[in-house]
Amino acid sequence: MYAIVRTGGKQYRVEKGQRLLVERMTAEQGSEVALEPLMLRSEETVLDKQALGSVKVTAKVLAHVRGEKLRVFKFKPKRGYRRRTGHRQDLTQIEVTDIAQARVKAAAAASAADEPVRDGAGAPASKPKRAAKAAGEKGAGAAKGAARGKRAAPAKPAAASAKRGAPGAAKPSKAKPEPGDGA
Repeated sequence: MYAIVRTGGKQYRVEKGQRLLVERMTAEQGSEVALEPLMLRSEETVLDKQALGSVKVTAKVLAHVRGEKLRVFKFKPKRGYRRRTGHRQDLTQIEVTDIAQARVKAAAAASAADEPVRDGAGAPASKPKRAAKAAGEKGAGAAKGAARGKRAAPAKPAAASAKRGAPGAAKPSKAKPEPGDGA
């Protein structure tokens, strides 16, 4: 059994008895902390929020330490710009003591899953509608408008769609008319 937990803006895969370094926590050394579970994997995977509400992941704070030094070097060529700095992250070493899931809520969720689904409730959109639209048939919205006495919008002529800048549209000539052209 393992769990995915979130702490310090990062996610970790933890098992019971595992030790790991996480971002600095405000808890005192030797105290118990609760970690936020995102997923639990045992016999089945639990992903929904209700089922995760019954999962508790606890850990014991072993020590507060600092990470190894990282060297940061900035350099811009041909300008004489060089900067060297370092960084050491504050970390907390923890040990996962327990991953527990309440069985009462899990049984209630299983019985709710066995209920029959009512017709139309929660059903995904069917693909035949998409196929009908792709074939050029009018959707149900156009039929409703016609039933209410509304007229459909007239079809646009092909010349109206040829606007300035449209691909394939004839562009007007920028040449000035000659005095003898009759314009």
